[in-house]
Amino acid sequence: MIRYGVIGAGMMGREHIANLKLIEGAAVVAVADTFGPSLEAAKQLVTAETDVVFLDSYQHMLDTIELDALIVATPNNTHLAVFQDIAERDIAVLMEKPLCSTVEDALRLEEMAKHARARICVGLEYRYMPPVARFIARAHEGETGPIRMLSIREHRFPFLPKVQNWNRFSSNTGGTLVEKCCHFFDLMRYILRDEPVRIYASGGQEVNHLEEIYEGKRPDVLDTAYVIVDFEGGARAALDLCMYAEGSEQQEHIYVLGERGKLEVTIPGADVTWSPRDKSGPVIEHVPTPATALAAGSHHGATYFQHMKFHKALLNDTPFEVGVRDGVRSVEMGAAAHQSITEGRPIDLTVR
Repeated sequence: MIRYGVIGAGMMGREHIANLKLIEGAAVVAVADTFGPSLEAAKQLVTAETDVVFLDSYQHMLDTIELDALIVATPNNTHLAVFQDIAERDIAVLMEKPLCSTVEDALRLEEMAKHARARICVGLEYRYMPPVARFIARAHEGETGPIRMLSIREHRFPFLPKVQNWNRFSSNTGGTLVEKCCHFFDLMRYILRDEPVRIYASGGQEVNHLEEIYEGKRPDVLDTAYVIVDFEGGARAALDLCMYAEGSEQQEHIYVLGERGKLEVTIPGADVTWSPRDKSGPVIEHVPTPATALAAGSHHGATYFQHMKFHKALLNDTPFEVGVRDGVRSVEMGAAAHQSITEGRPIDLTVR
């Protein structure tokens, strides 16, 4: 039995709890949050587990509860400070994305992690959606030939309300292209198995949150962007983001192209489509996600399969598939895209 503690019982923390309940051998034994209503909502998820402890201090949880693993689901700009309190403990950590809200904090956390007893897995979970995982596997098998172009389109709903509206401000989140799109920058690197060298972006806050005011301040998070990424090996990738398109039939559409043809996947449609250049296609493979995984969160089963991978690594004492370096790179790419928008120029990235 792996004993889990959860730091942060907001929307994502509760999604983690719901998914851990589906995994044999996983037990949530403690939940900590400073916000009472979030703790109360978490209690409703674990009413059958009478020995779960709920606390308003994660430091107290760390000092008093025996744990094997931690889920950190606090606001982005708190991740470095939370890890500083965890680093010298012999424990595994699943750190929610993004790793940090700034490149500086992400690099500091990475350096700290090199010498820490705690081991980190970063919650860049989109690679685990079953249709996306199948799409990536086929791309890595060379179906298209060497990938020359990669495109990711996300047309979705606006940012959801969160505790004390922390996600309405870039100072807390790192900005939309860090907070939300770190997933997609991670997918670009993972699919291409390559590193970015240059980013150019255009974007703005066009529709969402314009009439909202919190403590005298208007939200400043972008709701639309195009991002183009050049990779060291010569491939090009593009992101098309719109966060006022909740009426779209497909929220995500990812495709890769090579000399042999085009491979694509849609979410929630869950179809992987192969369109060879000889026009013998299209050939469609439907990749369903188990209903229990779909019901346990809002990320098309990704959270469940992420936890399955994390839990298996703990049981087998093997490395995590998504590490701190992946977290750092996705933050660097998102921050560079924001910088490109602000300065109106391409931003060069160092290949580390």
